[in-house]
Amino acid sequence: MKLGVSSYSLYRALQSGEMDILGVIDWIADQGGEHVEIVPVGFELAGKPELADAIREKAQSRGINVSNYAIGANFATDTEEAYLQEIARVKEEVDLAARLGVKRMRHDVARSDDTSIHCFHRELDRLVEACRQIADHAAQYGIVTSVENHGYFVQASDRVQTLVQAVDRPNFRTTLDIGNFLCVDEDPVAAVKNNLPYASMVHFKDFYRRPSYLNPGEGWFKSTSGNYLRGAIIGQGDIDMREVIRVVKGSGYDGYISLEFEGMEECKTGTRIGLDNLRRLWAEA
Repeated sequence: MKLGVSSYSLYRALQSGEMDILGVIDWIADQGGEHVEIVPVGFELAGKPELADAIREKAQSRGINVSNYAIGANFATDTEEAYLQEIARVKEEVDLAARLGVKRMRHDVARSDDTSIHCFHRELDRLVEACRQIADHAAQYGIVTSVENHGYFVQASDRVQTLVQAVDRPNFRTTLDIGNFLCVDEDPVAAVKNNLPYASMVHFKDFYRRPSYLNPGEGWFKSTSGNYLRGAIIGQGDIDMREVIRVVKGSGYDGYISLEFEGMEECKTGTRIGLDNLRRLWAEA
């Protein structure tokens, strides 16, 4: 197991100009992180191969890996032209991932205002074909592509499994985010057990959760059934973190674990405390 940090955890420092992405890598290495996951939020990377080179070289100089490249994508388009353009764009991002030196890349697959199971099945064939083409393109670099359980539309564990099984490529799996299942009101422990066999990467995050009839006010968002969620420092929220860690560790998973922080606390503080908590809880499990 290699414990590291998603650059997304520090996106507010990136957006404000307090840090650049190379500074983020330095900061993660200074905290004892073993890898950095590159998520281009708070900075631009697409179309900047020289920055990809700099990221790869900075990580090498600090003795940490670039573990994963995670981007947005949407193949549930209104037109065939837009669908083909999106596939071509994501293939270009795969080329950039190869330049970063990663062997894992997460791309989204769809978003929709209609999150019903009917709409999911209606779109499934097109999503499968897009993911197959991208996985086949990535195979030349030895890259495993993946779908993350987020965005409501392909977030529940059974929908993720359905897509992965239908794509039927050895290098298409899932980036398993242990917290995101709460967004579709699925128990994280049960959902992690369901999808862990398909994981190429594991994200750890935490949430506070309040029922739909107790509106906590500003700073919260709603799950699909109307419950309230807010990002928390890992180990301080309402997810049964010790049990999730026990399940992941007990499975024999020995790949990358990436911390994601999206709470209201100052991002460096929240990430640092979460990293310390995750390291301690893993050792205790």
